[in-house]
Amino acid sequence: MIKEFSELGKRIREQNADSRIIHDAIKEEPMSIDLIIKEDGSFDRFAIMEKRMTQVEAITAKKGKARLLLDKVEEVLGYGGETKKHDLFLKKIEEYSHIQELKPVIAFYNDSKMNGINKALFSFEEQVDEKERKGNIAFRISSSNHRIHEEQAVIQEIINKYEADQKSKLKGNSKSCSLCGRTDYPVENKPHGMIKRVPDGQMAGCALVSYNERAFESYGLVGNFNSSICTNCARTYVEGLNWLLSNGSEKVITDGKGKEKLSFKYNNRKNFGSDTAILFWTKRNQTLSEIDMLDEPDSGAVAILIDSFFSGDNKVSQYLDDDLFYSCTLSGAAARIAIRDWIELSLPSFKREIAHWFQDIAIERYNFEQKKSEILYSRFFELVECTKNKKVKGDTSSSRIAVHLWNAALKGTIPPIWILSAVLKRVRVMESDENKRKKDSVTQVRAALIRLVLNRNSKGGKMIQEKLDETNSSPAYVCGRIFAMLESIQRAALGKNVNAGIRERFFSFASTNPSPAFGRLMKMSQNHLTKLKTEKYGLAVVLDKELQELFCLIQEFPAVFSLEQQGQFAIGYYHQKQSIFSRVKEKPELKEVLEDDSEMA
Repeated sequence: MIKEFSELGKRIREQNADSRIIHDAIKEEPMSIDLIIKEDGSFDRFAIMEKRMTQVEAITAKKGKARLLLDKVEEVLGYGGETKKHDLFLKKIEEYSHIQELKPVIAFYNDSKMNGINKALFSFEEQVDEKERKGNIAFRISSSNHRIHEEQAVIQEIINKYEADQKSKLKGNSKSCSLCGRTDYPVENKPHGMIKRVPDGQMAGCALVSYNERAFESYGLVGNFNSSICTNCARTYVEGLNWLLSNGSEKVITDGKGKEKLSFKYNNRKNFGSDTAILFWTKRNQTLSEIDMLDEPDSGAVAILIDSFFSGDNKVSQYLDDDLFYSCTLSGAAARIAIRDWIELSLPSFKREIAHWFQDIAIERYNFEQKKSEILYSRFFELVECTKNKKVKGDTSSSRIAVHLWNAALKGTIPPIWILSAVLKRVRVMESDENKRKKDSVTQVRAALIRLVLNRNSKGGKMIQEKLDETNSSPAYVCGRIFAMLESIQRAALGKNVNAGIRERFFSFASTNPSPAFGRLMKMSQNHLTKLKTEKYGLAVVLDKELQELFCLIQEFPAVFSLEQQGQFAIGYYHQKQSIFSRVKEKPELKEVLEDDSEMA
């Protein structure tokens, strides 16, 4: 896994090289203040610029170190009494004092001290606003637009010194790198670098590889000698991870109120909860439309994808690819990164499993606007969110579910059955919540997730179809269909303004203990049918006939339903309701039920 992070970092370096120098001794840092001096080292002025990135000497950690020529005001001028940091900065300049381009800077601190650093320190607060004082300061000669640290001679000397240091460290240290297998760079006991933007991690960054306790060490090795990762691979894996965590751009989105606003969209990262991020990429850095399809599934595109892999036609050839897909799930754990999952797949396998995923989450829903039924595919994050308890702050259960569903989508794994329990729990909570009674608790998204979990956990049993299956004689599935019919009969008899109908009062009871629940429901149903026959006789006959047909499919009501059977009950209930909506053309009498139930679909 770390090797692939390193390889990604190296590819990013090559792709973004342009005219920049790519070397372990050089890295990019932001700068926002120019300290302009004359050739004799005397101070001219400070100039504020828009923050931009520049190439400078690379250092792994600032503690006890200084960067050549580019740093904060504390280091450059000793501002705020930071003498230790300032002394380190001066010592670093002294190490490179033989470079001709640094002569004005050396004069600024020595020969022209009164008109140089002293004058600059006196003028700093006057010329630089307080909100701009935290930026990095660069030296620039007044007669030139070039910054001294960007001069080719300075960059080359930094590289030369770095390579000389590396060669000296290799003497007597020919240990091979555990990632690249080479001895070109030394293996050192020093921090590999910090990874930023880790969910639930520290603002300063987190370490992926770190040995700061003896309990983590073995075979007499100390610290990062245990990992045996050379300095080059250490830098590139950190760069690769930081790129995955931050790569993206601002997009214009429309919020729920119809207002447009800018929002940052990650290209290689998905966040779930406050503590989990899923990173993904390919060896060739391809853009995968299937990943976008998980977030915004288009029925037409999904149909083509499924047909490509399961119809056996020639379309499958377009997906043959020797590229590899990678995915890593991580969380912050104090100052470290916790890797929770790793996936490595060939692209054909990846795309085949995505097609399989959409087959398993397909579910039929009646479209009231177009007045027809259609097969829909839920968005990935909706499947995760439909199990979340939004009233509980810091609830991390949805992020755990996201990891399992991500594996199910990419690797075709079987989601744990406890996810079904989480879905049904949200269904029951909505049934008991008076503020949500007007909304159906068994939504299209929840039905899709229940179907996925049931089918992938099925061991030779009857598979749940995406739409009403009249051949499914499972007692739990049939009981769900019966419950939906009983609800429709009540709503047809009493109207939609019922304070608490049988769904709100009996759904949980009927889906767990059907025998006692349906005994009471049948008595209530007969009263509703009697009332309905006096007002809407034709509708009463149709509903009663369909109810009797369902009773013929079940011999007796079981005493208790297992967790899987409770899921089948919910699917049967959902399918029957959608079927009633779709059969208005065949049986116009059902139109009144449709009008009453439309807001609950």
